[in-house]
Amino acid sequence: MSIKVENVSKLYNSQKALSEISFEICKGEIVGFLGPNGAGKSTMMKILTGFIPQTQGKVRICGLDVCEENLKAKSKIGYLPEHNPLYLDMYVREYLGFIVNLYKADPCRIDDMIQKTGLKNEQHKLISSLSKGYRQRVGLAQALLNNPEVLILDEPTTGLDPNQLVEIRSLIKEMGADKTVLLSTHIMQEVEAICDRVIIINKGVIVANKTIEKLRKSKDGKNIITILFNEKVFKNELQEIKNVEEVDEIGTNEFKITSDACHDLRKQLFEFAVAKKFTVLQMSLEENKLEDIFHKLTN
Repeated sequence: MSIKVENVSKLYNSQKALSEISFEICKGEIVGFLGPNGAGKSTMMKILTGFIPQTQGKVRICGLDVCEENLKAKSKIGYLPEHNPLYLDMYVREYLGFIVNLYKADPCRIDDMIQKTGLKNEQHKLISSLSKGYRQRVGLAQALLNNPEVLILDEPTTGLDPNQLVEIRSLIKEMGADKTVLLSTHIMQEVEAICDRVIIINKGVIVANKTIEKLRKSKDGKNIITILFNEKVFKNELQEIKNVEEVDEIGTNEFKITSDACHDLRKQLFEFAVAKKFTVLQMSLEENKLEDIFHKLTN
């Protein structure tokens, strides 16, 4: 197990930032770590990376206790914090060379990371002259320089334009094939594009830990079907169908029908139409949106 967190709590004086958090992440997994501001995400990431100690519980990185074997555990981690700390008066290539020396890593990885993070044309520029998006690329390059087994990324695509987003998401997916990646972001499309599983935290407690597919099918989401009939249909007729929670009339003989995520009512609606001798002109199932599930779990 690359990341193992057991009953971790964190107190700041009398305030409890984390309460008995437990989860595991295996090699080859890319896991989205989600939560509203103040939920405890950054605190958990700082504990995982050994920057602050937990009040109670155990954290292991590649089998190493982060408190008892701090430096060894840190050597397994590549970390990009939310507020990307860079030496602005250094040149890009100079800075990456400095980081390689700190890690005692292979200098050949500098060229590799410059290429992979799209910094070839900026490598001889001062970091202070770079846009926010390119500074994020420098931060990601330094996080990967020591070829870490575990990659912890806090808002890694902040400031990137749409083209840069595609490139960096592709890079994270590529890195995730043989590493363990924990990714914190507020961008739900990013989670859906990159992650295999989602951990949602709210007020210091985990409220969901599932694959995106299972989360969409869980009771935390809803199925919404839009259906258009050729004939006149009354709203109350649809409300009588088993497992229908809500019916909204959105046009002439057109309805939005809501059920919980465990029940796909399309078959029942077809059977209803056949029994009533109605003609269905159009029917579509709206996929459960991760954003809606997130709002429900964190409100």
